[in-house]
Amino acid sequence: MLIAAQAPPPPVDPNPCHKAALHLRCPDWVMSKPTDLRVRGIRFHRTILMMTNSLVNVGAGPVEFRGKRFSRGEMYARQIVERSGGRPRASLRTGARLTYKFVDNSRGSYWKFSHAARFELWRLDGQGRRTERVRVGPKLDYCNRDLFHRRPDLPRSPKAQHFPACPQAATLREATIGTSVGWVDRYPWSYPENWIEVTGQKGCFAIVHRADPLNHVWEEREDNNTASKVVRLPFRHGPQRCPALSPDAVPAPGTTPGETPPPASPEVGTP
Repeated sequence: MLIAAQAPPPPVDPNPCHKAALHLRCPDWVMSKPTDLRVRGIRFHRTILMMTNSLVNVGAGPVEFRGKRFSRGEMYARQIVERSGGRPRASLRTGARLTYKFVDNSRGSYWKFSHAARFELWRLDGQGRRTERVRVGPKLDYCNRDLFHRRPDLPRSPKAQHFPACPQAATLREATIGTSVGWVDRYPWSYPENWIEVTGQKGCFAIVHRADPLNHVWEEREDNNTASKVVRLPFRHGPQRCPALSPDAVPAPGTTPGETPPPASPEVGTP
């Protein structure tokens, strides 16, 4: 019985940020390491590990997305990328969306970048290697605002905020959010959903903060989107008595079952 040969999968188009002919000034999102770890018990006898995290843009241009409404609480979004030499900015299709996110009663709701980052808890073996992802935190959507000016030394880093806050009006048909070069969007440990549930977990683990887990942002680099911290659970402050984290890479998006692989070919246009 003859078995028909399967056609090879289509090649993945290269990152447009690496195409010199496009003259793009792309962003580079970098995650800071988890800090300010705190443990809290919540209802139903559950335990959460809270932490502070930050997304910093250290690239050549801003992280900017322009959304257009298609449902009550979502917008399709295109990435707007600057070009060198005074050329018109590029508008790239990446699969990104903006979502209208309720935060809490005191803050209200905001239009945020959907799946901007993800908190992951990985079990470690005796050599500090990641063996299993056991938890994912609820914090996924970010304003991508210019909150703190962390890297004013970078070229083209504006002195003043260009993206001061994410919009809140529920009736907006279009919205633009972003993070300028050298600026950071930071969320303190006390911010809603800024945690991972650790109920019942014991032993050595790595907390991994991952920027752009669904690869919806074209960047200069894709190999620096994670930052990690080793902890022993149940968590206590002080020495963690765990092996140092192995230098092997955290599995990339699309390699863990159920994850979305990198986006298809970008559709390049002008805003």
